Amino acid sequence: MAITTEMIKQLREATGVGILDCRNALEETGGDMKKALDILREKGLAMAAKRADRAASEGVVEVYSHGNGRAGVIVEVNSETDFVARSEAFRSFAHEIALQIAATSPRFIREEDIPADVLEHEEQIAMAKAREEGKPENIIPKIVEGNIKKFKDEAVLLRQPYIRDESITVQQLLNQTIASLGENIVIRRFTRYALGESLEEI
Repeated sequence: MAITTEMIKQLREATGVGILDCRNALEETGGDMKKALDILREKGLAMAAKRADRAASEGVVEVYSHGNGRAGVIVEVNSETDFVARSEAFRSFAHEIALQIAATSPRFIREEDIPADVLEHEEQIAMAKAREEGKPENIIPKIVEGNIKKFKDEAVLLRQPYIRDESITVQQLLNQTIASLGENIVIRRFTRYALGESLEEI
């Protein structure tokens, strides 16, 4: 199957990977867009893992206000160089992360950021609920495990489905951006405020 410019363009838009890599992936898969996409996503993941230990101290503090000032987000996203930090692609990524936080109210960036006592508390709630519903003791651990996974998927930013494309997670979006920009990128910290929230809820 002939690899067209349109196919390469389409794949590049979906992954953010360079033209040559897109052409090679399409040639390798005989023009199968889905398989080529899988290859590039795997490559992006490998590249992201390689770059993860490189220092990222440049970047941007993105400020986003949502719903006529009813919610606001401040997020710091870091890159390795000022050159990348000023690029449109990087700024766009930081903005997308601020939108994600405004829309989904995550509590943590990474899974390892969740304090042990928070996880323990969630486990106790899930266990008590399962017992209250009369579930058999032997299946309660499985129910608790399922509840903890759901809690992490909702509360951890990098595990959440990306709001513009739920077929990928925020972690995968980050990996694609790292592969595309060729630098380590770190979502450092964020704060989200919503009008009328009490201090205990924040």
